[in-house]
Amino acid sequence: MKSAVAISALSMLAGAEAAETVLGAYIFHRHGDRTPKALAPTNLTSLGYEQVYTSGSYYRSRYLSGDSKIRGINEDTVKLSQLAITSPVDNVLQNSAMGFLQGLYPPVQTVQTLANGQSVQAPMDGYQLIPVNTVSTGAGSEDSSWLQDASSCQNAKSSSNAYFDSKDYTDLSSSTKDFYSSIVPSINHVISDDQVNFKNAYVVYDILNVASIHNSSIPNSKVLTNSTFTQLRSLANAHEWGLAYNASDNMRAVAGMQLAGEVLKYMNDIISSNGTKKFAAQFGAYATFLSFFGLADLEKASTNFTGVVDYASSMVFELFTDADASSGFPGADDLQVRFLFHNGTASNTSEPAVYPLFGGSADAVSWNDFQTNLDKFAIKTTEQWCTKCGNSTGTCAAYAPKDNGANTQQKSSSNGISPAIGGVIGAFVTLAVVLGLLAAFMLVGGFRLVSKKALKNGAAGGSSVEPKA
Repeated sequence: MKSAVAISALSMLAGAEAAETVLGAYIFHRHGDRTPKALAPTNLTSLGYEQVYTSGSYYRSRYLSGDSKIRGINEDTVKLSQLAITSPVDNVLQNSAMGFLQGLYPPVQTVQTLANGQSVQAPMDGYQLIPVNTVSTGAGSEDSSWLQDASSCQNAKSSSNAYFDSKDYTDLSSSTKDFYSSIVPSINHVISDDQVNFKNAYVVYDILNVASIHNSSIPNSKVLTNSTFTQLRSLANAHEWGLAYNASDNMRAVAGMQLAGEVLKYMNDIISSNGTKKFAAQFGAYATFLSFFGLADLEKASTNFTGVVDYASSMVFELFTDADASSGFPGADDLQVRFLFHNGTASNTSEPAVYPLFGGSADAVSWNDFQTNLDKFAIKTTEQWCTKCGNSTGTCAAYAPKDNGANTQQKSSSNGISPAIGGVIGAFVTLAVVLGLLAAFMLVGGFRLVSKKALKNGAAGGSSVEPKA
């Protein structure tokens, strides 16, 4: 009897798990291995290409053909209306997106037979052409030593720069001088000796990290022990976290705010299209990960969320339901969102893990709660971005405050004197001043006015202005 009950319970559990339906997913992905920032322009390496391709292959097995397959998504031949792939205008990021897509939708051998009986084989064994759309911010991210340099948000730059005046920064800058001096020879003049310090913590780490992956030898290599690399990484993490997020001034996390707005928009597109939209992937830089981690309170789930993520890392937002979705798209109250993250290249042997959002403990949140929490900091419109950033030129000119001249004129009108009346009064005042000056000139110079009649009766050549006796 107990065995029968156990079997029945297991059957019910299996049924409940099988009832889960994934309706869509949004992935934010870092680029693969690249050349160092200090030697711009940066380029995606063969290793980086392989990393993002492997990641794309994993997400293919998860969302296109596996147990978590997105309902209705095309498995083999891409249907472009189901996808939204984006990247800033950046060589490394755009190429990473293309490599990822080759893993997500590999070539399909397509042979077309023409009317005359000729068979035409698609180039590159049916390589699938999938466009990568560009996003407006983050251009040139991988050529910037600090990624806020790739942002035109004035208030975000000011907020990030405030980190350099903080006690955390000054303490670490002072205490690590000897450490950075010891590794100067290893930098090998890629940057100047006086730049090898905590102020450039990520750049220094990046140079040596790339060298450790690709160079067969590094000068002064005896100093570069595992302990040294651990310290370099730890200092770079502290530096970049301080620039990307601050709990008391989250304006520096503008990249995470924009990502939140983009995730919300796409999730709403999935819902409003009744599932026609299915899968989105955006490629971006590590600062966006850090900014979003801070805004979503993910450091409460793990301190690992306060460090720079590895190449080809990915975070995922899954939209799913436990309700019966066989008869149509579920209502908003039946929708849930799950957050997953993987540090480094995701694969079938190293899959993303689920983490609780917003400082909670649940593996998933309702769609309504997800939307409410993201709305607290998400930037969803250009006007919102311009207002938060304090920008007033270019695109933001349309949302800038009215100029002072217009306000002054409006204020004058509200005092009861119209511009027209004010002009008349001004003209009379000017005339009075001119007449006053003329009278003073005549009095001091001894001149007087003579009528035309008197002039006519007077001596020829006489002046109409005569000196006084």
